[in-house]
Amino acid sequence: MDIRKATLIFFGTVCVGLGVLGIFLPLMPTTVFLLMAAYCYSRSSDRFHNWLVNNRWLGRYIKNYKSGQGISVRQKVTTIGILWASIGFSIWFVAASFWPTLFLAAVAIGVTIHLLWIKTATANEPAESPIAPIEKA
Repeated sequence: MDIRKATLIFFGTVCVGLGVLGIFLPLMPTTVFLLMAAYCYSRSSDRFHNWLVNNRWLGRYIKNYKSGQGISVRQKVTTIGILWASIGFSIWFVAASFWPTLFLAAVAIGVTIHLLWIKTATANEPAESPIAPIEKA
């Protein structure tokens, strides 16, 4: 294995770790890190790439992003609720001055806007097939 592949596998694995942390930490992104990991793995190891994309818990982030399906209303509400609760806690207990409070509020507003712009997946929306249906004449 050459240095380039080993480095990409290393960075891909670090990104997977950060992506998993992002599932549990409200300000840490998940999908971005998993997409970076998928890119690193696609350039270095088919085995790791296939594992990530087909992973029971992590693969759906990548598949939903690539297919443009979006996230559910429940995921949006939960994420925004946890985001504002953690930001509110940080502002109340940690940020003692104006600038940190302003920064935290700006981050929360920016992330909220981003989440609201993401397409909302509906329950009755079928998963997109890579093969287009055949039209009957």
